[in-house]
Amino acid sequence: MTSSERNVPTGPLAGLLVADFSRVLAGPFSTQILGDLGADVIKVEAPAGDETRGWRPPERDGVSTYYLGINRNKRDIVLDFRDPDDRALAQELAARADIVIENFKPGGLAKYGLDYDSVAATNPAVVYASISGFGSREGAALPGYDLIVQAMSGLMSLTGDPDGQPYRSGVSVFDIMTGMQATIGLLAALRHRDLTGDGQHIEVNLLSTAISAMANHSSTVVAGGEVPYRMGNAHASLFPYEPLPASDGDLIVVAANDAQFAKLATAIGLPDLPTDDRFDSSYKRNVNRGELRPLLVEALAARTKDEWFDVLTAAGIACGPINTLDDGIALAERLGLEPVITVGHGRREVPMIRNAISFSLTPPSYDAPPPLLNEHDEEIRSWLLRPRPQLSAPASHTQGES
Repeated sequence: MTSSERNVPTGPLAGLLVADFSRVLAGPFSTQILGDLGADVIKVEAPAGDETRGWRPPERDGVSTYYLGINRNKRDIVLDFRDPDDRALAQELAARADIVIENFKPGGLAKYGLDYDSVAATNPAVVYASISGFGSREGAALPGYDLIVQAMSGLMSLTGDPDGQPYRSGVSVFDIMTGMQATIGLLAALRHRDLTGDGQHIEVNLLSTAISAMANHSSTVVAGGEVPYRMGNAHASLFPYEPLPASDGDLIVVAANDAQFAKLATAIGLPDLPTDDRFDSSYKRNVNRGELRPLLVEALAARTKDEWFDVLTAAGIACGPINTLDDGIALAERLGLEPVITVGHGRREVPMIRNAISFSLTPPSYDAPPPLLNEHDEEIRSWLLRPRPQLSAPASHTQGES
């Protein structure tokens, strides 16, 4: 496909071709990041389409906002792997790609000649990422749903009131984190390929991501020999580090070291607290939180949460209200973080959350709205049916040229 036939992406990953055989969340989140950074992402869907297209409400102009949120900067083609001609095109796409990313059940692509070994036989420089729920060994047959991993990893045992039932996180936290881990792995493998010319197979799974992401809690188990438990909004090792009630509602208050606690005590009118034998170290404040908390609550009852936010912030103390998500986005706007960008034009214009990374020289770009199902069928098929350019060597910078 020549530059005259399409807009050529710009950015630090421009020139890289991504064959995206993933669906739902972890894989598409990863490939959207790659697309934002300039990679040419071709999203391959089954005839029924990515499941998230139908996950509505909520929706925008009849399209699931779930799908819209993680699929910009991609071109789209429908290929039925059961059809010999479509399967051959999928194999050709993988043979030309710098990156292949998939989240089929482990081993599920082998029968189509799209597993890593098959692809690497014709494209040894490919960087191939497989995403699963529980890995490709004994857990290969287990379905990889974020909610199940939140339960089985132990996260839900840490979430909720101490005397209540376990709760899941309000977002699919391990899907998102696994997508990020896949992206990190892909970029590291691309760097290795730049140095050696060799591709490789990357595997990430939700359970390993979960255990890694519960960093200090996982360390408590393996290094401390203890099992952490639900503490509601409290922190196991720090106090205060939780919501505390003001006169009209809760405010998150953080005083994670002695200097911060001294500032807090002075700001709320209790300057002698830091020299009290019960509270003069982080360790003592933690173990004696049952005595310290009532003193803080009594002092904070004198003002509203907004008043305390102004007072404590001016004193250099970390604090904040418990916002709804729209309040959080509005806060980011007030702070100049520019969280919302617009992708597309006219009827295809979609407000989206921008990539979280800022670059001084090579910023993310937002060239294309989330694609319609099979939107780019003709251009992609015609390109794949043309003879593949002959490469003099499997150097990384030539694999994605088109």
